[in-house]
Amino acid sequence: MTKLSPLIDPFNRKITYLRVSVTDRCDFRCVYCMSEKMQFLPKKDLLTLEELDKVCSVFIEMGIKKLRITGGEPLVRRNILSFFKNISRHLKKGSLEELTLTTNGSQLKKFAKPLVDLGIKRINISLDTLNPEKFKTITRWGRLEQVLEGIQEAKKSGLSIKINKVALKKTNQDELNDFVKWCGDEGFDLTFIEVMPMGDFGADDRLDQYWSLQDLRKDLEKIWTLNDISLTTGGPARYCEILETGQKVGFITPLTHNFCESCNRVRMTCTGQLFMCLGQEEDADLRSALRENINDDTLLRKRIMQAIDRKPKGHDFDYSRQKISGQISRYMSHTGG
Repeated sequence: MTKLSPLIDPFNRKITYLRVSVTDRCDFRCVYCMSEKMQFLPKKDLLTLEELDKVCSVFIEMGIKKLRITGGEPLVRRNILSFFKNISRHLKKGSLEELTLTTNGSQLKKFAKPLVDLGIKRINISLDTLNPEKFKTITRWGRLEQVLEGIQEAKKSGLSIKINKVALKKTNQDELNDFVKWCGDEGFDLTFIEVMPMGDFGADDRLDQYWSLQDLRKDLEKIWTLNDISLTTGGPARYCEILETGQKVGFITPLTHNFCESCNRVRMTCTGQLFMCLGQEEDADLRSALRENINDDTLLRKRIMQAIDRKPKGHDFDYSRQKISGQISRYMSHTGG
């Protein structure tokens, strides 16, 4: 494999982390992620699994060390296991340090063991409640029992599990401490995420859902002892340890704290749009570079370099003064979680 110059953005941040959405489709319709009557993209617009492999491989040549596969729900993509099998060759060669994914857990009963066999060691699972009725309300289509069975299969298969929980005011506030206790008992790390202003939802809906993680942490500290730690996982979370359980708890705060100064990532959608920042609309078209130059990666590499040169310093998300600023029109399911 040809060694290329590392990806360095205009603010001297080394880009080593790529998140790739392999589909905009999902078997849930979470209220903060997509519309209930979602209009999905035509299949011809999506990158094929072979195209996804090619562009990910070029990124790895250019210095990407961590690759996270997202969606939609990545495990509903047809033949997705073949993609994982092919891309895992970079793990074996040592050119890729980690291959992982974010999932809603619905398909883990089927896929957990095969993923482990392909070299995946840890996964993130999105789960916002342990209440079956609330779960149905939040996901619209999901069954909590199916997800919990998948989580247990993943645990049994040896996957290290981190639970991602979106903090939703008036929805899952009342089970905060029960959730922390469950994760501690199961041996799962936990990350709380502030709801982000993405998609064509009304501003009132977003403001009504928004629960500041500063306030959430204060609520946690009424019950638990939290010690800040200097853990760095290459992501935006700031971590503490809960002394009573020994678990790590992360806080992703795009609204109350701008974490952009150490950003090392870019995101590519299932259509080949490269977004240099989750909270900005500017993107780069990699699909045309792939399809117009099937046997030559030169244009693809050039377009990636040009995109990194345009990576902004930070996002513009803001809920201050009871209004939304920096709202992004695309759905989270399109960009990738």
